[in-house]
Amino acid sequence: MPIGFQSYVFREEISQKPQETMGRLASYGYRTVEWCSPKGYQGPFTPLVKYSGKELKKITNDSGLETDSCHFTWNEIMDDNSLAERIEFASQLGLKHMVCSGGLMAKTADEVKKRCQQMNHFGGMVKKGGMVAGYHNHNGEFDEKLDARPQYDLMLEHLDPSLVKMQFQVAAITSGYKAQDYFRRFPGRFISAHLQDYAPDDHTKEVVMGAGIVDWKDFFAAAKVGGLKYIFVEMESNPAIMEGCARFLKSLG
Repeated sequence: MPIGFQSYVFREEISQKPQETMGRLASYGYRTVEWCSPKGYQGPFTPLVKYSGKELKKITNDSGLETDSCHFTWNEIMDDNSLAERIEFASQLGLKHMVCSGGLMAKTADEVKKRCQQMNHFGGMVKKGGMVAGYHNHNGEFDEKLDARPQYDLMLEHLDPSLVKMQFQVAAITSGYKAQDYFRRFPGRFISAHLQDYAPDDHTKEVVMGAGIVDWKDFFAAAKVGGLKYIFVEMESNPAIMEGCARFLKSLG
C-alpha cells in the first residue's frame, strides 16, 4: 500500500501553499494525499474552493503526490443534486474512493438504520459514477452505544457491503477497539484506514508510529483480510511527527 497522509493535518498550510506543503510531505516519503472536499470543509480549505477537480489533481500531481481518496461531509452528499456535482468533482480529481466523514450516529437504532439506508443510496450513486463509497468513523461510534452495542456494529449490519465500504480510524484503540479485530471479523469490508498511535503512559498523546500502543505488525497482517487499499497517517495534534511516521512505514518494507 502506498504511504499516504490526510490533508486535514496540514489544513492551514496546504490551503495557503499547496504545492510547497505537499512537496515537503513527498520528500518525507509520502506518495498519496487524501483530500478534504474544499467545498464541504470551508473555513481552513476555503482558498481551494476556486479549483476544479481537474485543477486540484494537477496541483497534487505536480507536487509529487497522487490522490485516490477524499473526504466529503454528510451535507454534501445527502442531496442528490449536490451529490451529482460532487461525483463530477471527484471524477475530475481522479478519485477511486469517496469517503463520508461522519453522520451515521443517532439516538435510536431505528434512526441509525434510516441513516444507513441514506448512505447506501449515496453508495449506489457513487458506484454508478465509477468509484467506491466509504464511511469514516470517529471514537463516538464506539463510545456511544445502543442496546449495549457500539453504534459502529449496528452500522455494519445495515450498510450494504456491495455499496459502502469502511475507512477505519485507528484512534478507536483509545476507546478499547482495535482495527485489526474488525478487519478479521468483517473481511473485505474495509478500503482504507487513518493511522494514529499513542504513548503507552498517556493515551491522549500522539507519538511516532512504532513507539506507541498499536501493534502494527498485527494491524498490517489483518489489513490484508480486511481489504485495505490505502493508509493515511493522521497525527492531527502533533504534525511534527509526520516525518517520523513516514520513516517508520518505509522501514516495514
